[in-house]
Amino acid sequence: MRRPKDYILLYLKGISMGATDVIPGVSGGTTALLTGIYNELISSLQAIDWKALQMLKNRDFSGFWEKINGSFLLTIFLGIITSIFTAAKGMIYLSTRHPVATSAFFFGLTAISVTLMLREIKKWNGGIVLALAAGTAIAYGLSILPAFHTPDALWLAFFAGMVGACGMLLPGISGGFILLIIGKYRYIINAITNFDLPMLLVFSLGCVAGLLGFSRILGWVVDNYHGATVALLAGLMLGTLNKLWPWRQVMEFVTNNRGQQVPVWDKSILPWHYVAVTGKDPQVFQAILMMAIGVFIMVLVEKISARLKTKL
Repeated sequence: MRRPKDYILLYLKGISMGATDVIPGVSGGTTALLTGIYNELISSLQAIDWKALQMLKNRDFSGFWEKINGSFLLTIFLGIITSIFTAAKGMIYLSTRHPVATSAFFFGLTAISVTLMLREIKKWNGGIVLALAAGTAIAYGLSILPAFHTPDALWLAFFAGMVGACGMLLPGISGGFILLIIGKYRYIINAITNFDLPMLLVFSLGCVAGLLGFSRILGWVVDNYHGATVALLAGLMLGTLNKLWPWRQVMEFVTNNRGQQVPVWDKSILPWHYVAVTGKDPQVFQAILMMAIGVFIMVLVEKISARLKTKL
């Protein structure tokens, strides 16, 4: 039986998941794994099945709520929603005004997360090494592709919600990064900050569909191929580091429906090339400092999470 303080901790864990889901490159699934709620989250989502819906249809509300672990899910998702609406404006400001420092912070955060995940693998073999290499290659390949430029249509918001929700559950690749790849990251962030209700409703429905569908697949894979799955996810994180590299050269712009020039394709470059290409200060010292802060924060979170990993 959970106590009120346990739900406060769950709410805070939901907040941390939401904050990392907004970040392209850091996964809410990784946060759930580090804070010890990942397995319960997956099993609770899997419990929303046909039998649960039949309970709801027969007005057995208490049975339905107990079956799906409703209090747990509600607390976690309230934290996620709170954090997403709070963090969205901050992300736009930081990525626009301080792009090098912001990317460097997330680079450090993600890099140390890879090592923390790989510690979960107790026994290595050829298949696990192959899974790590495959994950790295897939994520790196995605990171060098030009982002898709798609129209701002409601049906695409539903699709973005589905694939973004998959990133919310995957420890290793974030929903924000997936949205960035399909060219919908800034569109969704702007919709959140402007509270575009129709778009947010359609996006949320897509998230629900993605969460319910993907949780079943992921739960089965993790249960049956734990070591290889962790290695694959760690590889995905490793490959995304290319997209989080602080010094970038924009290769292609497009004009959106508001007449604004939006970058859709960039590539990683060295700091001294950054000066030549952009004429801006590469802020090397600040970038290294922010990377170190990102590493420190993740290590601190991992230490705190180890204490909180008791059964709530």
